[in-house]
Amino acid sequence: MGQSSDTLRKPMEKPEFVAHVRSEGKTCQSLESHLYGVGQLSARMAEKFGLSTQGELLGLLHDLGKYSTAFQSYIQSATGLLNQDEDEEFVDAAGLKGKIDHSTSGAQWVWQELAQKDALAQIAGQIMALCIASHHSGVIDCLALSVGSPAEDMFTKRMNKSGDKTHLSEVLGKVNQELLATARNLVARPEITQAFQVWIANILGKIPGNNSQSPVYQQQLGLLVRSLFSCLIDADRIDTADFEHPGRARRRLRGNYESWDVLIERLETHLSAFTPRHPIDDLRQDISRHCLEGAARKKGIYTLTVPTGGGKTLASLRFALHHAREHKMDRVIYVIPFTSIIDQNAEVVRHILEPEGVEVGSVVLEHHSNLTPEAQSWRGKILSENWDAPVVYTTSVQLLETLFGAGTRGARRMHQLANTVLIFDEIQSLPVNCVHLFNNAMNYLADFCDSTVVLCTATQPLLDQVDAHKGAIRVPEGNELMPDVKQLFDDLKRVEVVNRRKPGGWSQDEIAALAFEQIEAVGSCLVIVNTKKAAQAIYRLCKEISTAKTFHLSTNMCPAHRKTILNEVRARLDEVPPAPTLCISTQLIEAGVDVDFGSVIRFTAGLDSIAQAAGRCNRNGRATQGLVHVLNPRPEDENLAKLPDIQVGREKAERVLNDFDADPEKYGNNRIGPEAMAWYYKNYFFDRANDMSYPVVANLMGHDDTLLNLLSDNTLAVADYKRTKRQAPAIYLRQSFMTAAKAFKAIDAPTRGVIVPYGETGKALINALCAAYLPDKEFELLRRAQQFSVNVFPNVLEKLFKTGVVREVQEGTGILYLVDSRYYSPEFGLSETPEGKMEVLCVAPE
Repeated sequence: MGQSSDTLRKPMEKPEFVAHVRSEGKTCQSLESHLYGVGQLSARMAEKFGLSTQGELLGLLHDLGKYSTAFQSYIQSATGLLNQDEDEEFVDAAGLKGKIDHSTSGAQWVWQELAQKDALAQIAGQIMALCIASHHSGVIDCLALSVGSPAEDMFTKRMNKSGDKTHLSEVLGKVNQELLATARNLVARPEITQAFQVWIANILGKIPGNNSQSPVYQQQLGLLVRSLFSCLIDADRIDTADFEHPGRARRRLRGNYESWDVLIERLETHLSAFTPRHPIDDLRQDISRHCLEGAARKKGIYTLTVPTGGGKTLASLRFALHHAREHKMDRVIYVIPFTSIIDQNAEVVRHILEPEGVEVGSVVLEHHSNLTPEAQSWRGKILSENWDAPVVYTTSVQLLETLFGAGTRGARRMHQLANTVLIFDEIQSLPVNCVHLFNNAMNYLADFCDSTVVLCTATQPLLDQVDAHKGAIRVPEGNELMPDVKQLFDDLKRVEVVNRRKPGGWSQDEIAALAFEQIEAVGSCLVIVNTKKAAQAIYRLCKEISTAKTFHLSTNMCPAHRKTILNEVRARLDEVPPAPTLCISTQLIEAGVDVDFGSVIRFTAGLDSIAQAAGRCNRNGRATQGLVHVLNPRPEDENLAKLPDIQVGREKAERVLNDFDADPEKYGNNRIGPEAMAWYYKNYFFDRANDMSYPVVANLMGHDDTLLNLLSDNTLAVADYKRTKRQAPAIYLRQSFMTAAKAFKAIDAPTRGVIVPYGETGKALINALCAAYLPDKEFELLRRAQQFSVNVFPNVLEKLFKTGVVREVQEGTGILYLVDSRYYSPEFGLSETPEGKMEVLCVAPE
């Protein structure tokens, strides 16, 4: 490969061609060093896809355009290496930022080398050219159909971009000839095309009739592009960041994790020390044992169907660690719903896997906040996580952004999903519009990337029974980890769900009275509602007149705040007898939160939500039977117009509840048992079949479409192209990757994280971030700040910006904090209106 990366990385005054300049000391990284370094890293990352040669080639070519005089004048002027008064090459760098194309020439070179050959070589060339051309933008559109314009072949247009803008001829004359010879050698190797032939055959082999026009095939081919793209992006970001900030480089794990043997020993030691305290604990141990036995099975897609309170968190972790060791896998990624409280599960696992004396964060990585926007500065880029850890706890939002989101930040992590155990907790919370996209992605990871997927829930959403033509998850027969789910539900039944809906609905006074009645009878009550507005209203009402201590929970509170409240709630519930306790919460408490109330009141929602709510009642089986009261609030007290998933779920649940009342035996006398849940999902999915391909309405892109179509055969764009050009597009991949990614939102309105001044620690973190000047320090502060951040929807954020109470910690970082402490309530969290006394916090520099 020529000169070693280490040799090329030695500090030098000023190489002939500069890739990056370290601000401290104006040390330069030579362009050859960067290209070789990225090539080596990208090759290593792409190896698990069988695409090591391709990964190396991408790394060598991705910044080929930086050899141009235009780019060298720009970077050296921008960093002070050229003097305005002395150097003729000096240019106005500020005016040129982002305007000098250095990513197209490498793409053009590999495309020209391969496009002249056979059809397979053209496919290989298109895939690799896409990765190189897109490495600063996110994967570009192949075809694009926009408002008021006919469909256009954007890929060919990019490959035909004029040489005076891409500088291809110029850079080929200036590039290190040994590096160029290496690239020519790589592109001439048979495996450069043969590897893609294997991929295509493997993907088609899973498609009925080997249909290359199947949306499943086309989407999965697009996922292959994103996987290879991910290797290049991560390699590029790591090599750049490690040069610019050597201190950060020394702290990377680089896959050198604690062994699975050690982590398994820590978990098994913890489990062996457990002494059953409740009748249900023996059943939990039995569930855990089945997960241990299942770990020796081959890689693939599994379900773990266990009623709430059955101990899925540690049982699934036990499966994951033993399975990872058995099959020499890279990591375990635990994915939980956006609406739940990630820090509880992560804290439990961290306590086990990072005992005293082990560096915090060396085993368990939490990535659940949204503190930095995609449009990051160069400083912000090095703060992005790339999931380089043995055990990762993240949210479904972050995982779906990794698979389908715009830009490069999420895509950078895509390669980390290969050879990985993916545990999806509460899989029923998957957004319905993502069903087909998700199913195809999970099949892709399990079938072709050596990963194992486990779908955990008490309420399996029948993802394997949706339209297979568009994408149904393939769960092999016998891949349920529990041997007898029906018996398990019977054995773990600890509550009775009572249908107490009535005409006209329940007033808030009546709901409060029922809660007080339950506290009087069983000592504690949890009220779960569908909206934050309802939670605040009922909390205020109950707090005024309740003799029990009253608590409130919602996602307006930062994780540290919620954790404080939950710790106090648990302490009260664990007393003997339990201290009188009333908690009013949104649905965030339903998934993965270990609390044990004597009684639960649940506003009508989807049957899966009702079942999750039941898991917070009599959780440890201390009473013979707990009661879950399902009731309907008055229409004027609950507006679900902007919550269609809850609204449709409620309608389908009401149908099942009414049907149950007519024939309880049909559902095994259990309103939330497997029979009821299966009937609920069949109704729910049938009603929402058209939503599962991720519809995109015309006001976003000029015509109605779906993300599944945009990311697969792209029929509308292809048809329009044929109509205007009188021929089919002359390219194999026709997806509108960038258009789809920009339209994709893992939740209906993407949120931004705002750091809030909760407690002295939150205030100190804000002050430290405002004062931080070293990105290394800022990275550590941001990791801690995740516990003190609230994810805010755009409409609320706009109001807070206008009021002047949200600012950037430092200009250009995109990291937001709450300036005025009056807008963070100790009862309700982040508020749009001020409460209490103002406390002056650090003001970001102008």
